[in-house]
Amino acid sequence: MSDYLIEEKFDPQSRFDNMDDVEPEFWKHKKLEEMNKREWELLCDGCGKCCLNKLEIRKQIKFTNACCRFLDTNTCLCKIYEHRFKKVSDCRDITLDAIREQPQWLPKTCTYWLLDNGYELPSWHPLITKRASSVHEAGMSLKNRPVISESEVDDYENYIVDWQDL
Repeated sequence: MSDYLIEEKFDPQSRFDNMDDVEPEFWKHKKLEEMNKREWELLCDGCGKCCLNKLEIRKQIKFTNACCRFLDTNTCLCKIYEHRFKKVSDCRDITLDAIREQPQWLPKTCTYWLLDNGYELPSWHPLITKRASSVHEAGMSLKNRPVISESEVDDYENYIVDWQDL
């Protein structure tokens, strides 16, 4: 793994400490298509669930508890975020097409999917609470869940999970 650059520690709270550069409650009056890069990034609640490996079985997505080897399971953030598409060939970008893809591969709590389908942000979302840790405190992230690195998995079918928030 020496060819992978592990990025410096990132403070998740830093995204929410100064939001003077975004409109208040922008998600309530802007469509996803209208959001700038900063607003788009702020929508991510930092749960880490999109980094779980998935299987498509009979046109349904089944989540496993095996996560990308670059997911920091304490912060639920990618350790190589800026380089993820270069280093991980099957890493998916959260785009409008990805959000609308069928079968749905994003978790049902994903902010992008929720907003695109007319739902409001959940009360635990960091944009509501102004605290990055609120997603963990609400038990909506992968933090403290029984996840394993994909590098330890032989057969993903043995790791399928049925968590209510997936």
